Amino acid sequence: MSSADGRREHIRYEVERGRARVVLARPEKRNAMNLRLLQEMHDALWEADDDRRVHAVVIKGDGPSFCAGYDLSGFAASRDGDSTAAERRGASSFDDDAWQLERSQRLRMAIFDMHKPVVAQVHGHCLAGGTDIALLCDMVIAADDATIGFPPARDLGALPNNMWLYNVGPQWAKRLTLTGDTVTGAEAAEIGLVLKSVPAELLEAEVEQLLDRLALIDPELLAANKRILNLGLELMGARTLQRLAAENDARGHQAPSARQFAQKVREAGLKAAFRDRDAGFGDGRARVRGPERRDTEGRLIDPDD
Repeated sequence: MSSADGRREHIRYEVERGRARVVLARPEKRNAMNLRLLQEMHDALWEADDDRRVHAVVIKGDGPSFCAGYDLSGFAASRDGDSTAAERRGASSFDDDAWQLERSQRLRMAIFDMHKPVVAQVHGHCLAGGTDIALLCDMVIAADDATIGFPPARDLGALPNNMWLYNVGPQWAKRLTLTGDTVTGAEAAEIGLVLKSVPAELLEAEVEQLLDRLALIDPELLAANKRILNLGLELMGARTLQRLAAENDARGHQAPSARQFAQKVREAGLKAAFRDRDAGFGDGRARVRGPERRDTEGRLIDPDD
């Protein structure tokens, strides 16, 4: 997927002071992921893992968002089985769809599989596929006002990666993924979905000071400690669950609501499809503490009101 001369189009990559920075760089799309971005991210992560100067990696987003999810341009066509070449797989059959999802997942799993620790620096929107990237990272630090969730679970499919269970346990994982509701970065820290949150203006400094500390540690020791913890997750089924999650998402794509979403995209475009999907959910938020009292439009009411 990378261009012949090795140029990166959708990420920026730099190494300095013992860290590699992988910056998702499609700000005009809120860093929505396509296959090229995933391939470039995958290649950069393994390059960092191979670079003896690098102790740890940070993944962050350019512009106002970390990552708003997957780029759904051409979504309706892909659901109809169209492909760029007649001999290539589309998504017309269950197996084709699962194959496509597994291909993308293999690119993301570099975050989990590489030896060196990866920190996600989350600001703005971290939605849908953005959470697939963030939650595969070893640590997630978020801005207090970040918006984190998986709204496509409302009508489009299941989660093609699922580390939610291992971070927040079954009840919060169900509360958020069964409704597609979002939480703030501060709320995500409270339930363990992210390591911690800080005011947005302090986010970069918070992450960089952590990278400074990781840069003091022998990379081989960092690798040993990351890998034993990830092996523990594997013994709890985490890696197998990721493979099953991709196939389960293909199952979710068979739901009538997913087909209706594709039809709406064909007829009225993505914005209209999103608007119709989310109309009944008001502000689309969950509340971690206190009652979820809502107004007639489904928006949370401040507990003090």
